[in-house]
Amino acid sequence: MSSPSIVRTSTAELYDAHVLKNYARAALTLVRGQGSWVWDDQGRKFLDFTSGIAVSALGHCHPHWVSTVQRQAGELIHTSNLFRNPNQAELARRLVGQAGPGRVFFCNSGAEANEALIKLARLHGMKKAGGEEGRCYRILCAKQAFHGRTFGGMSATPQEKIQKGFRPLVPGFAFGEFNNLASFAELIDGDTCAIFVETIQGEGGIHPATKEFLIGLRELCSRNNLLLILDEVQCGIGRTGRFFAFEHAGVRPDAIGMAKGLGGGFPIGAVWVGATSAELFQPGMHGTTFGGTPLACAAALAVLDVIESERLLEKVAFHSVPWISALSQLARDFPQRISGVRGHGYMIGLQFTGDPSPYVAGFREAGLLAPMAGGNVVRLLPPLTASPEELAQSVEIVRSVLKSASV
Repeated sequence: MSSPSIVRTSTAELYDAHVLKNYARAALTLVRGQGSWVWDDQGRKFLDFTSGIAVSALGHCHPHWVSTVQRQAGELIHTSNLFRNPNQAELARRLVGQAGPGRVFFCNSGAEANEALIKLARLHGMKKAGGEEGRCYRILCAKQAFHGRTFGGMSATPQEKIQKGFRPLVPGFAFGEFNNLASFAELIDGDTCAIFVETIQGEGGIHPATKEFLIGLRELCSRNNLLLILDEVQCGIGRTGRFFAFEHAGVRPDAIGMAKGLGGGFPIGAVWVGATSAELFQPGMHGTTFGGTPLACAAALAVLDVIESERLLEKVAFHSVPWISALSQLARDFPQRISGVRGHGYMIGLQFTGDPSPYVAGFREAGLLAPMAGGNVVRLLPPLTASPEELAQSVEIVRSVLKSASV
């Protein structure tokens, strides 16, 4: 009897047949990574300045991260939060050391962190209203914000492309102009419980909050008994050359959401809540099955280890200066194509004068992966371990594509 023939199906065909079409994926199948580089199934090599959308903080397959995760996977992977585990305790200690006195809750993603922050704001509002549940619940967010795709996150994200098809949304959100303190001040009323903004708007187009804006929000919140909640999901964990991006402004929020780079590629989210609000959550008020597992926390601890041992904050702060300068020179050399460059550290946006998608495709063909953001912006998100030579190579690839007559 002849053996049955084996039908080999490509990854692209399997996606077309079986994966939901909620992403406009590039025609690229990635199979291997090392440092700042990835390879596709055709053997082509790419400089990866997508970093999994700011997730792969240590690049791909950093040896310390790999050995830590491998070791933990052989010891204990999951226990649930019905029990303590040493890695979660140690990770909480180290994050409190970065953020200040308070407590930490662990979850699985930035969207989950932001949901917890919205619930924290509601709890503060109930306390502010003297226990009158449901009265003081308004949260002020920013136009062009992005806080995730859960119902709470979508409701805090005033973008039609995010909200379309999913109304009615969660009530209780109002929106001011980012970096316009007066527009937030005039929204505050007796029903307001918190101000919730990104320190740097990522999906909205790489818009950093100014120092004056953040200081002003802190003063507004302190004066009106509101929580100042900062979404550092994309811009935190060293991406700007400080552990948290708000440190550049010298402010202290009441709560912080983080994820992405914290796990270095392993899913984890976290919420830090300052000491004055840390007791708002009581047993039974919030939870997660997978948040803060021994394995996830081991991955995050490895990230923190490498950030410290390799002095990555100092390197990002130092090496980003000539890199951003070279990118800004591109805007001067090609003003008809790039109208500006903005951001901090290794979180940079190139503002294009028109649709950037042909340029993104051109970068990819030339060996550079970079994601788009809102408002005709292309993001450059190198790993924190990227070398000066790799940063310079990214500039040369962008320059070569800008010069190309085919784009």
